[in-house]
Amino acid sequence: MKPAASHAWTIASRTELLSVVASRELAGRRTVFAGIGLPTLATELARLTVAPQIEVVYESGVCGAHPSHLPETIADAVLISGAEAVLSMPALFGCVLQGGHIDVGFLGAAQIDRWGNLNTSVIGDWESPAVRLPGSGGAVEVMANSHEVFVVMRRHHPRSFADALDFCTTPGPDRALTEGIRPPGAGVTRVITELGILARDGVGEELRLVAVHPGVTVDQVREATGWDLQVAGSVATAPSPAGAELRLLREDVDPDRVYLR
Repeated sequence: MKPAASHAWTIASRTELLSVVASRELAGRRTVFAGIGLPTLATELARLTVAPQIEVVYESGVCGAHPSHLPETIADAVLISGAEAVLSMPALFGCVLQGGHIDVGFLGAAQIDRWGNLNTSVIGDWESPAVRLPGSGGAVEVMANSHEVFVVMRRHHPRSFADALDFCTTPGPDRALTEGIRPPGAGVTRVITELGILARDGVGEELRLVAVHPGVTVDQVREATGWDLQVAGSVATAPSPAGAELRLLREDVDPDRVYLR
């Protein structure tokens, strides 16, 4: 019975896999503007592992959050208890974001293209969409002003990794440059998916495949991508979530299963 129980700790769900891999990418980062859900799971796990000094900022104005348990929304009162500060919207966006104080903006999206532009508005035609989505929130400002942006995508599929977005909600710096705008940030530099990790160094580069998860092939990732995906000269295999990481995630980060469902 004991070996079976021990083995169970090493079996990760999709949410756990994405959270663990994304948390590792935060090593060495200091300030993170996190969305609710997977970004919150990843940043809280990073705080307990690779980035103990990390400071988490939420769109509700909470800076340096130290919640006793995971928030269900960005307006959850649990974020305020123990926080370093709670700012007004003008202070958050005008001073913290536009002041260049965010190392990593952590976003999700329904669609992403090769340049890191994001769609969180509609799937299908704007006038008669198949799915209507929440929209931008503060993602445009996060994209423009964070030093870099990480994106977590639950599904790696040609419809979500699209050659052309159904709608561009959040333009990256490459697209902004075509309109004569030069944002200070590098835009999307990391995309963590169920198949692997895509990366780019910044403006002028396409996303390229740099790592796959165990059991995933490069051909599988390319087939699941809606454009001709560039592949790094050497593609790494990302280590599977360790038992210790999964224990922290399940027992310390989200014991109430707010997001680990």
